[in-house]
Amino acid sequence: MPHDNSFKQNPDLLDQQRRQFLKFSMLGLGIAGLGLASLPLCAQTKAVAAQMKVVPGLQLYTLRDLMAQSVADTLKLVANVGYTQLEFAGYFDQSPKQLRQIMDSEGLSAPSCHVPLELMQANLDQVIEQALIMGHKYIVLPYLSDDQRQTLDQYKKLAAFMNSAGERIQAAGMQLSYHNHDFEFYPLSNHIPYDVLLNETDAKLVQMELDLYWVVKAGLNPVDFFARQPGRFPLWHVKDMDKAGAFADVGKGTLDFKAIFAKADQAGLRHAFVERDQTDDRIETIRQGFSALTSLLA
Repeated sequence: MPHDNSFKQNPDLLDQQRRQFLKFSMLGLGIAGLGLASLPLCAQTKAVAAQMKVVPGLQLYTLRDLMAQSVADTLKLVANVGYTQLEFAGYFDQSPKQLRQIMDSEGLSAPSCHVPLELMQANLDQVIEQALIMGHKYIVLPYLSDDQRQTLDQYKKLAAFMNSAGERIQAAGMQLSYHNHDFEFYPLSNHIPYDVLLNETDAKLVQMELDLYWVVKAGLNPVDFFARQPGRFPLWHVKDMDKAGAFADVGKGTLDFKAIFAKADQAGLRHAFVERDQTDDRIETIRQGFSALTSLLA
């Protein structure tokens, strides 16, 4: 069979064919949603690979006191430790534009943020607008106050709200997720609230950020959830527990992280964030967390 010389005669045709191949081969990775379309073709491929690789992230709630003092200094500290990905828990009186500039200057990105339920309910459009400026890929509902979780009916109504909000968030190119504590796993009216949230939300619209510590605190095994609903747990909070059940630096406690991370693919893990709710040595906590999580992700 003679060689087809049309590509030599028309280089634009070769480039067109290569771009079409990339479009279809990367379809499952959501390249359009990664904001890479303006990059050269080879850079697109490298950038997709980099963004799909799970790297150590930090939930900034760990450093909330430092963030309240100086956002810029705190993010510089985080970058110097080695982190490149952040999850925000509040913007600390900074505009998204200001925060984005600080992050860009430190080589940081924030694929995720925590947004209280009442803010989502009051003005979801503004939440989405700010998240887009920040470059978030996930908007996470982080916590339910006591009065928001008194009855099973409240969880059912929450599931309905999350389906609706998740649809709007997905239309903007992002994903809604729910972050657990331990209270969702304790029976309420003979039902498990977390099961309500899992079963009465659309898995495509509402994904889960699994806080490994709180699952274990409730006496459960995270890997059981991965087996039940594979691919639905793209975000994890990686925090450890001491022998008394209190918080510990990652890798210094009792959680069997190796067994959990062995199921990362089944879970659908995309981002893992070190967190410790209370610590006496914030800098040591985030350094130890970065080292331990780097090893787990190797």
